[in-house]
Amino acid sequence: MFDHLCTQCEKRQLIFSSQITGMTNTDHGIVVSFTCWCGAEQALVTGKKAVSTSKVTLAA
Repeated sequence: MFDHLCTQCEKRQLIFSSQITGMTNTDHGIVVSFTCWCGAEQALVTGKKAVSTSKVTLAA
């Protein structure tokens, strides 16, 4: 469980493991993809190499 400020609904919400849709290891850290309570797809970069940002953009 972690908290996240949604870029869509602009609410700080607790995100549970059941909301996680994927995890990808990248050069910038671990990208955790999840669905906010409002239904918006979100992403969070975490880990030692993560840089604090307000938005995460993933290349396809």
